[in-house]
Amino acid sequence: MKRLLILAYDFPPYVSVGGLRPYAWYRYLKEYGVEPVVVTRQWGNKYGSELDYIAPGESDETIVEETACGMVIRTPYNPNLANRIMLKYGRTKFSLIRKMITAWYEFMQFLFFVGPKSGLYRGAKEYLKQNKVDAIIATGEPFVLFKYASALSSKYDIPWVADYRDPWTENKNKVTSPFERFWERRFMANATAMTTVSDFLKKKIGENITLPTTYIIPNGYNPDSIKQVEHIEQKNDVMRIALAGSIYEWHPYKSVVSAFAEFVQKNNEIPKIELNFFGINRHEEIRQYARKNKLENFIHVYPRMKNAELLEHLCEHNVMLLFNDYSYMGTKIYDYLAIKRQIILCYSDDAETKKLKDDYYPYSLSEDKSLSNHLQEDCLLETNAGIIVKDKKHLSQVLTDLYAEFEANKSIRCNSDNTEKYSREEQTRQLAEIVLTELS
Repeated sequence: MKRLLILAYDFPPYVSVGGLRPYAWYRYLKEYGVEPVVVTRQWGNKYGSELDYIAPGESDETIVEETACGMVIRTPYNPNLANRIMLKYGRTKFSLIRKMITAWYEFMQFLFFVGPKSGLYRGAKEYLKQNKVDAIIATGEPFVLFKYASALSSKYDIPWVADYRDPWTENKNKVTSPFERFWERRFMANATAMTTVSDFLKKKIGENITLPTTYIIPNGYNPDSIKQVEHIEQKNDVMRIALAGSIYEWHPYKSVVSAFAEFVQKNNEIPKIELNFFGINRHEEIRQYARKNKLENFIHVYPRMKNAELLEHLCEHNVMLLFNDYSYMGTKIYDYLAIKRQIILCYSDDAETKKLKDDYYPYSLSEDKSLSNHLQEDCLLETNAGIIVKDKKHLSQVLTDLYAEFEANKSIRCNSDNTEKYSREEQTRQLAEIVLTELS
């Protein structure tokens, strides 16, 4: 059996969609002939918010877990001074000092093995002193993991794979220094292969580096988690619409919430409907809107939670809300597909949303006709899993139609099919095949 060393900063129990990808590798690789050894940091969920990202680990010693799936090496994590200040005084105080300290670490971590993430490099190096592996894969971001994998590859003569969940330097909304472009090219120079989630991202990444052999391994849903919730049925007392995950600047969330509010307010009788947000990053803004418009009984915001728990809540809903990410598939769509609930995608052709895209969408859309600029639409059409909403006016009609269906049937039908190929187990099988055949 081949052995794969996985450098993954985000990893359970930390609540992060970025951690679901390497966790699936850990969960399923062994079934396909590859033994996974995950090197991550110690995580806790003390705060239930983004503060968990900077909270200290539970021990100053490395914690090693061995299970039937493989091994997880959890390295110590000590917040830097900026993060300790934030944990003690909150996000509003000493912001300038914190930014200066953070910027120093962001720069120096690429020159030296310093900073709070460097524990992964030391943990991996200690393991490799005593153990042999056949390949290394680092999943980013954080992209400093590519530095660690590159260094370990050179030191121990082990092929390494760069897994790009997102582009590193090809983001028009991110201030990218020439140094970052230099570091990306330098670290990738000895990469044996690269994996990423779509052909579009492959093209964007290739704008800065000479691509090594590249494989497309999309994201997906966890079939184990889906099996645990597939018995949960839609609730029938209130029509529930759910959105899970981050809301970005190019998402027309204000328009969607406004359309929902107008639907509630134009009904003479109090409608039995809810719009529920799970783990969003604009929770206070949504709550304030609900209070201002007297919609506290119709709009609710819930904190971040583990994926398995989130799926339980989503299964009780009737409709899933999805915002258009154009050339980027995102991750939430896969869970929506897996639980087989009707999806509404907002929007496909809305003037206000087009302006948001032009102002904030981080990638220039491709002019290459072989690459799609509407991946989510393509997916929904292929799987018959939802409604592609043109604009706010169309959304108002969709809400009216869905509510009428719910009133008549106490549920919303979803006739999706051909969703099995989006299983993370299938994607892990592809990674195992790469390790077994291409990296041997």
